[in-house]
Amino acid sequence: MPHRLVIIGEERFADPVAQIVHLVSDEEANNFLNNLEESSYAFVLACLMDRQIKAERAWIIPFKVCESLQIFNIQDLYLIPKSEIHEVFVRKRLHRFNDKMSDIFFNGIKDIIEKYDGDAKKIWSNSPSSALVVYRFLEFKGSGIKISTMAANILARQFRIQFSDYYSVDISPDTHIVRVLKRTGIVSKDANKNMIIFKARELNPEFPGIIDYSCWEIGRKWCHSRNPDCENCLINNSCDKLI
Repeated sequence: MPHRLVIIGEERFADPVAQIVHLVSDEEANNFLNNLEESSYAFVLACLMDRQIKAERAWIIPFKVCESLQIFNIQDLYLIPKSEIHEVFVRKRLHRFNDKMSDIFFNGIKDIIEKYDGDAKKIWSNSPSSALVVYRFLEFKGSGIKISTMAANILARQFRIQFSDYYSVDISPDTHIVRVLKRTGIVSKDANKNMIIFKARELNPEFPGIIDYSCWEIGRKWCHSRNPDCENCLINNSCDKLI
């Protein structure tokens, strides 16, 4: 029988209707990031920012930059010099690494314009294979396999973007996900991130990343690093509780 985490993921994925995805707590910024039809570039840029800081702080960066510049379209953003993008990052302290990340942000804008004619939706349009979507994200400066699979996973699992397959959408093992998989006994206490990725592939080969959000949610809401709330956890009855 599939593990409870896989069952939860499949039940959620079975609903074909995309919901508003909670990416940041600011409602205006969240609507901006959710508008893949008109501001798909913001979603891509937000993915590129998501490293070594809290997710909500990273994901709101495109909105903060656009708000500061009073520019909410990719064509006009493309005309802004790198120095001005950098100045916004530094002045607003948008990231832990403002020099590096402002450069990645600037190059992300450049790639969206020059490779995709300013329409980031072309990265995932026309039901591409999951491998192609991940590959296209990997082409962005500053995007490694973790960011690229995370982006593909959010598009598929939460925005319900159709891919021709989901084989290459891996789990993205952040702190919460690692903690949950180790405490449930799905992986050993000394498992590294590569071992976690391959275990997820074993659990659900057709869509390894289907357990990603459930693990992350459990880690954030119940399976805290200290004082976990096992009694109310979604998987209380199927967890080994190796704490």
